[in-house]
Amino acid sequence: MLALPETGQEWPALREALIAAKARDYSWKRGRMAVFFYYLDEALERVQQEAYLQFWTENNLGQRAFPSLARLEAEVIEMGLSLLHAPEGAGGSFTSGGSESIFLAMLAAREKGGRARPNIVLPDTAHLTFDRAAWYLGMEVRRVPADAERLSDVAAMEAACDAQTVALIGSAPNYPFGTVDRIAALGELAQRRGLWLHVDACVGGFLNPFLEELGVALPLWDFRAPGVTSISADIHKHGMAPKGASLLLLRDAALKQHHRFESRAWARGAYVAHTAQGTRPGGAVAAAWAVMRHLGRAGYRDCARRIMAARAAIAAGVSAIPELECLPGEHAILVYRSTDAALSIARVAAALDARGWLVSRQVEPDGIHLHLNPLHAEVAEEYLADLRAAVAEARAGAGAEMAAARAY
Repeated sequence: MLALPETGQEWPALREALIAAKARDYSWKRGRMAVFFYYLDEALERVQQEAYLQFWTENNLGQRAFPSLARLEAEVIEMGLSLLHAPEGAGGSFTSGGSESIFLAMLAAREKGGRARPNIVLPDTAHLTFDRAAWYLGMEVRRVPADAERLSDVAAMEAACDAQTVALIGSAPNYPFGTVDRIAALGELAQRRGLWLHVDACVGGFLNPFLEELGVALPLWDFRAPGVTSISADIHKHGMAPKGASLLLLRDAALKQHHRFESRAWARGAYVAHTAQGTRPGGAVAAAWAVMRHLGRAGYRDCARRIMAARAAIAAGVSAIPELECLPGEHAILVYRSTDAALSIARVAAALDARGWLVSRQVEPDGIHLHLNPLHAEVAEEYLADLRAAVAEARAGAGAEMAAARAY
């Protein structure tokens, strides 16, 4: 067991130790990963770091002590609401990530629904964070198979509802395939049955609006769709902010009461919180604010343009390999698979891994999953060259196979 050292070490030695610790990590700055990171360039990286350092130790729990953070957080939420076409009177909360945003949405749906044995109904393409939230909150999860287009089967979801249902879920897009669910139809169903409808736009919240501006035709997915109650959108994904930044946005700010905790059951007086956190890093708020102001709509459009260029280049390169095919889609998520039983995609994955690419495996269908960001436009040809070599190696039956293990 490692013990705390008796005497402290100087920073230069610690810095070298930290650099050495990363020696076997995959290189995100070289675009060798298509999961876990979002990167534009060194200029934006400096904005992220310097903004974070301005508030590196301030605690966003103490907004009475730090009114600056209260203002910055409110402005981030307002910009998010505006981006997603929220109506007047809408509100939201700044959270640590998509998992917390989803947790708070499900908590609010449960509390507002007031059912004895609450359940939520969602397509089987929805993120497993909903199952985790339901596990914490004591709710039943009813996963309904998506249809042949890998979209929400609204009729089947309605059939899965009963008197104990409190919420419906749709994704914009879902993470396994990058397809946008039939949010408008789910909104009609939610209104008809008086249910909470949450849209998981953790991936798409800060990308979809700019894809639309570039002419990508997406189904109605945000607050423009009647019946949408809440949306989760991660600023630390395609919002390009440092980790620890997401939004839970609500059509009506009054709905925040359903995920509000308040108690006076101790000697210190009232304790009130709208998030699952206690201490909240002020740096995450400041950095998100600075990145959003720095990029503006034009900067985000450029990020979207680069992502679509990366997708087009990689999809064309994959499709040019006879034994491979890309699944349909028009988003940052690209999945491809082998169409030849003699070509093991698991061998292709292992060969790519051996060339320094972190490979994210897809289980159904057996394939390779890419979540693209702007940097991948710069490395697309390098990736394709290694993919062609990996396919040739796998075709020859050489090398190991990579099991489709954990998604993360």
